[in-house]
Amino acid sequence: MRPLQMVDTKTQYHKIKAEVDAAVLGVMESSTFIGGKVVTDFAEHLAAYNGVKHVVPCANGTDALQIAMMALDLQPGDEVITPSFTYIATVEAAAILKLQPVFVEVDPKTFCMDPVAVEQAITSRTRAIVPVHLYGHAADMEPIMEIARRHNLYVIEDNAQGIGCDYLFSDGTVKKTGGIGHIGCTSFYPSKNLGAFGDGGAIFTNDDALVAKLRMIAAHGQSKRYYHDVVGCNSRLDAVQAAILDIKLRHLDEYIAARQKAADYYDQAFLNHEKIEIPFRSPNCKHVFHQYTLTLKNDPADERNRDGLNQFLADKGIPSMIYYPVPCHKQKMFESLGGSSFNLPVTDWLTERVISLPIHTELDEEQQNFIIKNILEYIN
Repeated sequence: MRPLQMVDTKTQYHKIKAEVDAAVLGVMESSTFIGGKVVTDFAEHLAAYNGVKHVVPCANGTDALQIAMMALDLQPGDEVITPSFTYIATVEAAAILKLQPVFVEVDPKTFCMDPVAVEQAITSRTRAIVPVHLYGHAADMEPIMEIARRHNLYVIEDNAQGIGCDYLFSDGTVKKTGGIGHIGCTSFYPSKNLGAFGDGGAIFTNDDALVAKLRMIAAHGQSKRYYHDVVGCNSRLDAVQAAILDIKLRHLDEYIAARQKAADYYDQAFLNHEKIEIPFRSPNCKHVFHQYTLTLKNDPADERNRDGLNQFLADKGIPSMIYYPVPCHKQKMFESLGGSSFNLPVTDWLTERVISLPIHTELDEEQQNFIIKNILEYIN
């Protein structure tokens, strides 16, 4: 059996090695390392894939979120509604700009922002909602967009874990996550479903006026070279990464199908187990399984709890991850913003019980059987 990894980027690379190597060598030959046709081609191809008018490549997913908030003219003290059960970057981007994060509860099945909690959290200072498509499952965007419309709020999608996910509206319309809100943001961190061989990110929008501002902010606030109209930053996707991502974009649906197949295999092993809850699949969402995350029903105080399983698997050479052991509202960095004052029992419940298993494009049944056998041995 091949060694187990949470994400097997090396084996994935070897399957597309000829394509990737040729693309990278092409960049070397052109010597256009920043910007240029390779980057603009990738942006156009990604826009077409995601069903949006514009894509602005940038340096990473955190920058994408920050640039989005800057482009919407959010001001210090403005409130931004966000889940606490997410990676810190979602909220950190707001805090950097001295915005006020307002943490809301998540749905215990989807792990994504609860629209009812969003509506209850709106005040006169609220300016934006930041739903996160966590683990590859879409947040419930139809009610979120309706709430935003009624209250005249912006929606910035954190699509770092959801690229390729389809969301079905009640009228039968299907849109990909990242292309539903006013702005969508994604990350190309190597472990992502569409991962670079380094760092990278992108911003999506259908707004012609807004895209000009997004591009300006990402390039030092320049309207043209050496003319700086607004305060911006330096955030760009280099041509080597764009060339690699353009190759991998052609395989993205294939990668998603492989993850879904692996998820189905896990499901069959754990289905109806009294101590395990498998990932939920909403009928209006095509889960792309950036992570395959189980929820253990055991009380954390029980002898055979989630943390014990994590260590047991590690001892067997099986990687697993806990995303996320400390929710954002309880992080030390938000103490001064009153983060600990939020009462989020579902979020707290999940942080003590979720565990993510290896899932990637190269996972085979022999590896999955070994993982499953050891989990059941521990749980039973």
